[in-house]
Amino acid sequence: MTVRRDERLDQLLETVDSGAIDALTCALIVEPSVNPGGTEESAVRVLAAACRAAGFDVDVIEAAPGRPNLFATARTGGTGPGLMFLGHSDVVPPGPGWSADPFVPRRAGDRIIGRGASDMKGGIAAAVAAMSVLARAGEFGIDLSGPVGLVVTVDEEEHGTGVRHLVANPGLLHRATGVGEFAGCIVAEPTRMEVVRGCRGASYFEIEVTGRAAHSGRPSDGVSAIDAAAGVIDVIRADQARLAASPDALLGFGTWNVGTIEGGQGISVVAPSCSLGVDRRLMPGEDVHEIGERLLADIHAAGIVVDGIDVNVTPTMFLPGFATDADHRLVSAASRAALDAPVGGWTAACDGGFVSTAIGVPTVVLGPGDINTQAHQPDESVGLSELVFAAQSYVRAAVDLLSGK
Repeated sequence: MTVRRDERLDQLLETVDSGAIDALTCALIVEPSVNPGGTEESAVRVLAAACRAAGFDVDVIEAAPGRPNLFATARTGGTGPGLMFLGHSDVVPPGPGWSADPFVPRRAGDRIIGRGASDMKGGIAAAVAAMSVLARAGEFGIDLSGPVGLVVTVDEEEHGTGVRHLVANPGLLHRATGVGEFAGCIVAEPTRMEVVRGCRGASYFEIEVTGRAAHSGRPSDGVSAIDAAAGVIDVIRADQARLAASPDALLGFGTWNVGTIEGGQGISVVAPSCSLGVDRRLMPGEDVHEIGERLLADIHAAGIVVDGIDVNVTPTMFLPGFATDADHRLVSAASRAALDAPVGGWTAACDGGFVSTAIGVPTVVLGPGDINTQAHQPDESVGLSELVFAAQSYVRAAVDLLSGK
């Protein structure tokens, strides 16, 4: 009797190795890879060894000294367009509040606890497990049109050094993976296994306000940079109201946040300087330089820049937003693969923005864990059952996209 194709896929899915997912997730957690700190190298070494043991082609390329990106490719026999999985090797500092060492993985029932379990070492382990299964798809009578690749970048949590190095070097992705074209990219960030077809981007601005110092006994002899900075914050608030008035159905609207402020020389001195560190979340297609220029124009229009006051607005980080069409095959395949998972947008930003906009690969985010309740928090955890389901979903998505059926 001829075995129906869905039965072959079921048989393939049964080969997903939960023990291997568990072991690799824990092995990656043990390697801190904390950022800031530039300590991803040891985690990448562990991941590279696991990928080589699985039979993948592996290339490790430094994006900066001691900060390597990893490229791994599972050959499936096909030479056509492939599927990319994307992750990052760095984690945020553990911070206070942990009930045990954040870099000694432990279990609480089904859950694996440790920094990076959810964001996103568990997701990477699930992708590696899926690639191991897909490399054997032909044994089950499932022919795939192209290979499956994994790209793991450094510095995603801070300045995007890894992904910026990738997009700044045309042809690097092809050379490192041997894949000529990718039909799609799945970012394994924690989405509760819901399909995210669009993300806002992120940008940072440093706003420097210069005033004129004077003795506080006669403050009229000076011009306070702190007072001027307060006016700048009012301008930012007004722009936030403008943005909120025209929300996008998928991603809402761009947001401003004044995250840091530092200024003044002393209590008895009219402040000669003040600096603001500002976060601006971006809608797809927004240009960070245009945003900075418009903000500076609004500051001048508000009368803040007067004799004795100068203001400079400098973008210091930029991560683009993206939106993949709702009817794109990648979106529908990802939703089906995760058993009819809902499709929506994300207020967070990720490296997928560069893959989509700069490299031109259609992108979705789909991964185990919860960015809101687990990522960047004490006792971060992810369920092993979630990781297994993620690996199975990645296999189903690859078969859907690359089987030609």
